[in-house]
Amino acid sequence: MRVVLLMLGGLCLPTLADDAIYKCIKDDKVVFSQTACPTEFQQRKIQFDLGLTQEIDTDAKQRGGLLGQLMSGNSLSQDKMLQLIDRELYRLGQENLYLDILKEGERQNLDRKRYWRGESETDPRYVKEVAEMVKYFDNLKDHN
Repeated sequence: MRVVLLMLGGLCLPTLADDAIYKCIKDDKVVFSQTACPTEFQQRKIQFDLGLTQEIDTDAKQRGGLLGQLMSGNSLSQDKMLQLIDRELYRLGQENLYLDILKEGERQNLDRKRYWRGESETDPRYVKEVAEMVKYFDNLKDHN
């Protein structure tokens, strides 16, 4: 990972120039790189943001995407299809966990607001806010 020094009022602060690592895959071989993979390798981009890791298949756009591969059943072996389904289930699970984290944070924000307003947990205003928040996040999960 490249480090860039940022000069700010005489202070030298390190910042990350690129916060991504590339996972290059060819057959059974996996190599991690700070630069883009050669064309003969499949490429996944691993990004770190706010303590969360996200793996993005950057080749998916070129191959028609995961859904396109799954729908064209004649071009994939059964093992490969199961592997792709497992990856998609893992990705959806990660997104649902992320939504749960956001939901819990929003719940804590509502609890703090309720506390500072001097309301009880049974106050109609607070109950309505919590119900709207739960409905919003449940809706996001359903669409996921």
